[in-house]
Amino acid sequence: MTAQDSATTGPTIAVDPAATGPASNAPARLASPDSLPAGRNGTLLALLGVLSFSLTFPSTAWGLESFGPWSLVALRSLLAAAVAGGVLLAARVRVPERQHWAGLAVVAGGVVVGFPLLTTLALQTSTTSHAAVVVGLLPLTTAAFSSVRTGSRPPRAFWAAALAGAAVVIAFTVLQSGGGLSAGDLYLFCALLVCAAGYTEGGRLAKVMPGWQVTGWALLLTVPLAVAGAAIALPYEPVRLTAHGVIGLVWVSVASTFFGLYVWYRGMAEIGVARASQLQLAQPLLTLIWSFLLLGEEVTAAAPAAAVAVLVCIAVTQRAGARRS
Repeated sequence: MTAQDSATTGPTIAVDPAATGPASNAPARLASPDSLPAGRNGTLLALLGVLSFSLTFPSTAWGLESFGPWSLVALRSLLAAAVAGGVLLAARVRVPERQHWAGLAVVAGGVVVGFPLLTTLALQTSTTSHAAVVVGLLPLTTAAFSSVRTGSRPPRAFWAAALAGAAVVIAFTVLQSGGGLSAGDLYLFCALLVCAAGYTEGGRLAKVMPGWQVTGWALLLTVPLAVAGAAIALPYEPVRLTAHGVIGLVWVSVASTFFGLYVWYRGMAEIGVARASQLQLAQPLLTLIWSFLLLGEEVTAAAPAAAVAVLVCIAVTQRAGARRS
């Protein structure tokens, strides 16, 4: 795992392979984070995260067939925390140092609680395809948070392509909603802010501890709140168990929340928060496909054009980020 775009204090130490062989007595050399090549599997890991996240909205829609929004979010957090706690216990992972708990709290509040709750509430009035396009602004929001938090300065071509991708997403959103914004858009825009903060802080922490540990400890932090939420919500929200509802709950708990965040944070640690965030420009379009295949939602004729435009933006941002590295 490399340390590109690191926000930690102090220099990053990297040992020169040429100076560590048995026949060499040369001292280890210091390398700056910007001089280290990005891991080859970083992009693949981030893409696996995007693929997992792209199924979150359809799975949430399925989950809402069986559970109320507050119950679904509470049960989602509890199930994911149970998986994470079991893995951390089996691996005998040490408790993080005190200096990392504030960052873990940001991840927990933004990614584990805030984003799932706000998007679940939005999906009560918005279709999954509409919500997916609005959340397509997340890459640009994450890149902006990362720039402020880590002090990274992507090149102008990167920002130009990111803004172009955001413009495509906004235009597609307005077109889908008939020239206006839906009632659930306020929830979605708030979800963008809290999730971008959580992604940025999680990507930073994934440079000092494995990404699955970042996810695991953040999930465990939410257990008291999830238990309280489930105890309050379940008696008031009707529960009607269906196959779709159970599958949706399991997917958003295990695949989206635990596995998805694990590979996502690990990918961000290798290729940088800003570059990884731009891969999420493909997520709304993938969700549109899942919405059509799994939920039978109508996809407008503008989707293929938006897909091509967004993929072009992704290619430009990735090339610009690689050139800067």
